[in-house]
Amino acid sequence: MRIISGRFKGTALASVGKGDAGAHLRPTTDRVRESIFNLLVNGGYGDPIRDARVLDLFAGTGALGFEALSRGAAFAQFVDDGVKAQKLIRENAGILRTDSEIKLFRRDARKLGPLDGAPFDLIFLDPPYGKSMGQKALSAALAGGWIAPGALIVWEENAAQVPPEGFEQLDMRKYGDTFVHMLAPA
Repeated sequence: MRIISGRFKGTALASVGKGDAGAHLRPTTDRVRESIFNLLVNGGYGDPIRDARVLDLFAGTGALGFEALSRGAAFAQFVDDGVKAQKLIRENAGILRTDSEIKLFRRDARKLGPLDGAPFDLIFLDPPYGKSMGQKALSAALAGGWIAPGALIVWEENAAQVPPEGFEQLDMRKYGDTFVHMLAPA
């Protein structure tokens, strides 16, 4: 796993191997991550990355949030309740020297609670596949004030998903066995 583009282009991230099923770690492949960022940049969304406040839910290794930082995001908040995921995110922050640009929040993404601070402009959501966690996490983020008006949400799953109440689907793409949904608050 490596950073695809931007100031950290080509930097290898901490290895998780083939993933950790027990910890539900299934890193987004470089190919899918590159496709997501191409869609963000070329999909008619303006420039949703530059100076964005990024929220990476079910962050895992943090690859999506770190890629956004590499491409000009101002700040990334990583949310994951897994011990192994937190270790990988800290290791990747050290590799990239981004400690001052990130915050790691150990919490179940489905139980965020109210946000103390500014909401987020760009949200990545990559829950464990097939467990119906994405809808609950998005609803919790919206209810807690984590999502800024006009925010863009990128949701990865292994099947087409129906956005929860309060969200509209802007686009959906399929890359291999991964479905990428682009959403916005309604």
